[in-house]
Amino acid sequence: MSQSLQTFPHWGRKIIAIGRNYAEHAKELGNAVPTAPFFFLKPTSSYALSSAKMPTIEVPKGTNVHHEVELAVIIEKPGRDITAHSAMSHVGGYALAIDATARDLQDEAKKGGKPWSTAKGFDTFTPIGDLIPTGMIPDPNNLTLWLKVNGELKQNGPTSDMLFKIPQLIEYVSSITTLERGDVILTGTPAGVGKMSPGDVVDCGVKTTGASADLFRMQFRVVERPGFGVFGTGRV
Repeated sequence: MSQSLQTFPHWGRKIIAIGRNYAEHAKELGNAVPTAPFFFLKPTSSYALSSAKMPTIEVPKGTNVHHEVELAVIIEKPGRDITAHSAMSHVGGYALAIDATARDLQDEAKKGGKPWSTAKGFDTFTPIGDLIPTGMIPDPNNLTLWLKVNGELKQNGPTSDMLFKIPQLIEYVSSITTLERGDVILTGTPAGVGKMSPGDVVDCGVKTTGASADLFRMQFRVVERPGFGVFGTGRV
């Protein structure tokens, strides 16, 4: 018996994060606007559930960690070489997510031509909400994503600004790697990314553009990452 898609963070195998899918976000970090999709992978151990008793984002000591609010696409029907025409039939739902990024570590990796895994892969670096059924979002291009830090609005942008829409993303990703049930595609972030520090409270939501009520909203406390070692409290 297959597991309920609602529990995807507990058994899904891949987090596929699309880079620079909003032009203004690419520009705010001094990056070129891409002419084709590209993605990187995040470990599923980086999930932080909004349904947890005390939802937290752990910031490694001495790092500059940014928030990036995103619409997540949850795959229900697996497939390889999926066409854009049939792509949406593979989607089982959506979720609100944050792609937390240690920006200083990412910048260092980019300068050295190294992967971004360290900057993107820490535990709790993919805060994610509950599954939103597809019936609640008939048009994923007609949503607004927003994020506040300590009550101050930092990000507020429409998904219509995505450079590459969800069918294109599914077609591209599945031409490289098989999409499996429970996989998550993070579709990129609007402009306004910025630092999160221990003690901050991060609120974010997704709503139909023009609506007053959110389809989903979540809140996380930012804390210092516990433990010892290079990125724990014992970092020099």
